[in-house]
Amino acid sequence: MKLKGLRWWVIGLIALATIINYIDRQSLGVLWPEIAADLYPDETDDGRKEIYALISVVFVFSYAAGQAIFGKIFDWVGTRIGFALSIGVWSIATALHSVARGVLSFSIFRSILGIAEAGNWPGAAKGNAEWFPIKERAFAQGLFNSGAAIGGIVSIPMIAFLTIYFSWKVIFILVGLTGLLWLIPWMILVKSPPKTHPWLTEEERKYILTGQQTQEVDKDGNREDEYNPPTGEMLSRKQSWGVILASAAIDPIWWLFVIWIPIYLHEVYGMDVKTIGIYGWVPYVGAMFGAWFGGLLAQNRIKAGWSVDRTRKLVITLGGVIMLPTLLAMSNPGGPVTTVLLMAVILFGFQTAIGNVQTLPSDFFGKKTVGTLSGFAGMGAKLTAAGLTYLIPWLTTGGNYTPAFVIGAALALIAMASVWILCPKIEPLKPVK
Repeated sequence: MKLKGLRWWVIGLIALATIINYIDRQSLGVLWPEIAADLYPDETDDGRKEIYALISVVFVFSYAAGQAIFGKIFDWVGTRIGFALSIGVWSIATALHSVARGVLSFSIFRSILGIAEAGNWPGAAKGNAEWFPIKERAFAQGLFNSGAAIGGIVSIPMIAFLTIYFSWKVIFILVGLTGLLWLIPWMILVKSPPKTHPWLTEEERKYILTGQQTQEVDKDGNREDEYNPPTGEMLSRKQSWGVILASAAIDPIWWLFVIWIPIYLHEVYGMDVKTIGIYGWVPYVGAMFGAWFGGLLAQNRIKAGWSVDRTRKLVITLGGVIMLPTLLAMSNPGGPVTTVLLMAVILFGFQTAIGNVQTLPSDFFGKKTVGTLSGFAGMGAKLTAAGLTYLIPWLTTGGNYTPAFVIGAALALIAMASVWILCPKIEPLKPVK
C-alpha cells in the first residue's frame, strides 16, 4: 500500500499530539479557581496564586529537564518510539491529577507531566528534519506549532464546558485518555523513517531526501556530508548558543500567557471558570494564525529565491517587532475584550517568530544532532520561563501585571539580538579544522 503525501499525515499527527499536549497542560490553570476553592478555602487570592505559581514552577523545571532528556531519547530511539514514550507517560500523569490532594501530590504529577510533555518539541523538530525538505520545514514547523494554539483554543472552553457536568477530578481522567487514544494511529502510520517506509511513494521519498540540503544520502537516509558533532563540539559553536539564547529569551513570553491567562482574567476581571471559557480562548486564535503566517512567509521567501539566512532573520525579527509595542500596551489594556485581543496580537507575533527559531537547529546541523540541540534550547527556554513564573506572584501583587509585560518586551529584544549577533549566517555548519 502507498499513501500519497505521507509526510503531511505524519506532521498532522504531530500537530494533533501538540493539541493534546496543550489541553493536558492547560487543564490545571483553567480549573484552578475551582480546585483552589475546594482545597484551599481559607487562602487569600495572593496565597492561592503563590501555591499555583509553586506548582507551575515545578512543572516548568521538570519540562526543562525533559527537553534535554527527550532530546537524547529521540536521537537514540527515533521519532516513532520517542513519541510513544512521551505521550504515553504524559497522558497517564494527567489522569493521575485526579487523585492529587495538595501541593506535594500536584507537584509530583506535574513533574512527571512536564518531563514527558517536553518530548513533544525535540521530537517534532526531529520529525520535521526527517520528513521534510529544507524549503518546507518552516511551514511544517508552523503547522505543528499551530497545534499549541489550537490546543489553547479548544482546551479553555472545552474544560469550562465539562465543569457543568463533571468534577475537576473526572475531567483530568477524561483528558488523559485522549493521549492514549492518539497512540493507535501513530504506531500504525509511522512505521519507519522516509528512507525505508513501505507506504511512501518513490516520488515523495526522492522529493524528501534530495531536498535535504544535498543530493547525497547514506543507507540510513542521512546526508553523507552533514555535520553531526559530539555534544561538546556542538556547544563550542556560537551558532548553537544563538539558538539556545534566542529560545531562552523568547519562550518565557509564551509561558507568561499559557500559565497565567486564566489566573489573570480571574484576578483582574473577577471571572469564574465558565466566564474564563468565554474569553480565554481568544489569544490562541492569534497564536494559530501566527504559526501559519510565519511558516508560510518563510516558505514563500525561500521559494522566491531568498537565502535561508535572510528568510529566518526577516521572519524572526518581524515577530519580535509585532510583540514589542503590544506587550507594552498591556500595561493599561482597558476592558476584557481589548485585553484578550491584545494578547492575540502578542501571541501572533510570538508564533510568527518561534517556528523559525525552532527550525534553526536543522539549518545548522545534521539530523543526528537536531534533537540534542533542540533539547538544550528547550531546556534553556524552560529555565527562564520557570524563573519568570516564580517571580509572577511578587511582580503582580495586588493584580498589577505591568512589570511582567515590560519584562516580556525586553525578552523579545534579547531574542532578536541573539539571532542577529550569534548567528551571522544561517547555513549548514562545517567541522572546525
